[in-house]
Amino acid sequence: MTPTFLLVASIVLIALLFDFINGFHDSANSIATIVATRVLSPSVAVLWAAFFNFAAAFLLGTGVASSIASGYIDPAIVTPYVVLAGLLGAIVWDLITWWLGLPTSSSHALIGGYAGAAIGKAGFATLVGGKWLTTISFIVLSPLIGMFLAHTLMLIVEWSFRRTPPSTADKYFRRLQLLSSALFSSAHGTNDAQKTMGIITALLFAARYQKDNLHIQTWVILAASTAISLGTLSGGWKIVKTMGTRLTRLQPRGGFCAETGAALSILFPTLLGLPVSTTHAIAGAIAGVGSVHRKKAVRWSLAREIVWAWVLTIPSAAFISAICFLILRMFVAGA
Repeated sequence: MTPTFLLVASIVLIALLFDFINGFHDSANSIATIVATRVLSPSVAVLWAAFFNFAAAFLLGTGVASSIASGYIDPAIVTPYVVLAGLLGAIVWDLITWWLGLPTSSSHALIGGYAGAAIGKAGFATLVGGKWLTTISFIVLSPLIGMFLAHTLMLIVEWSFRRTPPSTADKYFRRLQLLSSALFSSAHGTNDAQKTMGIITALLFAARYQKDNLHIQTWVILAASTAISLGTLSGGWKIVKTMGTRLTRLQPRGGFCAETGAALSILFPTLLGLPVSTTHAIAGAIAGVGSVHRKKAVRWSLAREIVWAWVLTIPSAAFISAICFLILRMFVAGA
């Protein structure tokens, strides 16, 4: 085994560890509503979500992965050490915010970390201008779209079932929530796992293990999908409680509307090849459902914390990754 192969293999394992942590942290996004409404038990819910996490990449394509690999950073300056520094910065930021209890997006941490490492190597000219503005716009737009869609769906459902006894309506929506949860888990898998696929593909291209950075190899799809699915299976019960009960109280009809609204707000940018935060999307959708009855039903202080996460995550992860790269360059010639 060559030193380059060992380096690349080690970075791939770190990337998959990040993907596992992403699945663990974001398992709440996939199952919070269906657990909070007691449609499924936590153990069955994580199995349900993990299956659709895994199947998503094969059902919905790999456009986001290709964008990450080629659409944000000039491929000419990417080295294995740039990828390594980007992953380290994202992991460090995730751990810091986990310790502080600040809700953040692992997706944005990864994008910011990758960009910061590239800036640390060759300055801001390394950033590819094409998708940055749109991606940053969707940091705000995606949760707002999720909030609007979930709020609208909830209004339609409330009006349509206004003469139906709540217990009867809940029987329908308990079944429908299985479908909405599957849709959201698929949206989560196809967007979040693809970010790691893109990072691994950029690494393989930089190390000259493949000829272009647009093709996502089958083993990369399998590895990333498996890692995020195993992370989801491991659960994240404190976050489930926060998302499912602290932000607002949910009934099956509300859970269905929140999951459907959030899934649609993720699938739209996914089809455009844009990475978005499933955390922000589902939080916005849950807030949209809760605000139908009264504004005080939503804990807006928690929502304000999420807004701060939008502002802080990308630049903070970028700064940490830039520092990580500069440290690596001190010890590794040609990094």
